[in-house]
Amino acid sequence: MAIVNRTPDSFYDRGATFAFEAALARVDEVVSQGADIVDIGGVKAAPGAEVDTAEELDRTVSFVAAVRARHPDLLISVDTWRHEVGRGVCEAGADILNDAWGGHDPKLAEVAAEFDTALVCTHAGGLEPRTRPHRVSYPDVMADVLRRTVALAERATAAGVDPRRILIDPGHDFGKNTRHSLEVTRRLTEMVDTGWPVLVSLSNKDFVGESLDVALDDRLVGTLATTSLCAWFGAQVFRAHNVVETRQTLDMVSTIRGTRQPVRNKRGLA
Repeated sequence: MAIVNRTPDSFYDRGATFAFEAALARVDEVVSQGADIVDIGGVKAAPGAEVDTAEELDRTVSFVAAVRARHPDLLISVDTWRHEVGRGVCEAGADILNDAWGGHDPKLAEVAAEFDTALVCTHAGGLEPRTRPHRVSYPDVMADVLRRTVALAERATAAGVDPRRILIDPGHDFGKNTRHSLEVTRRLTEMVDTGWPVLVSLSNKDFVGESLDVALDDRLVGTLATTSLCAWFGAQVFRAHNVVETRQTLDMVSTIRGTRQPVRNKRGLA
């Protein structure tokens, strides 16, 4: 799942794909690099300048329509917590609603049911959208992750979302400190064992930077190491900025597991 942000202030690309044509070019690029899904965002997750519903709609709806026209078979995801935006992007052709804020707007699941789209149910520890965790604590962080995400998935099913179109996400960094994110990574098989497909969003996040004491631009190695483990543990979707490197990492893990064959096998045979 490649990330394309139509925001002027996103933490990683710093607005590189805010402009409409730049964002379209980036979609073309990540598709050519092997992305199966493109996740489009109109509001950065971190605190910052207010983006109201009308502005988020303006940034996402026409863009989704353009991407759908350009790539008819591409799976298009939109990162939003607002049901109004969910409705707008579904009408424009989105396939997935990526709710990174833990069901803050319960009507988003109803929109997913109405349009028969997929829904990502994410753990955010009950935080309000666009807020950072402060001295957050859990008796057992993975127990909280499981309780909240499974409840969201079951609520979505009750609202009419096809259970085959629901994914759960532990929400690395969301409502968590670095030690929490590391723990949910170590225990990811507990999420996989629920039977719901697991999506992870690890790319260049703060828990990687704090673990290695590296700046934002130096987090790729740590991200890919975490990606390898999550793939081995059974995660199925990986939201990422660095598509080529992530694709190769996932292909290598799959090849080691034996679910993918090497592209060539000449060594020791010639």
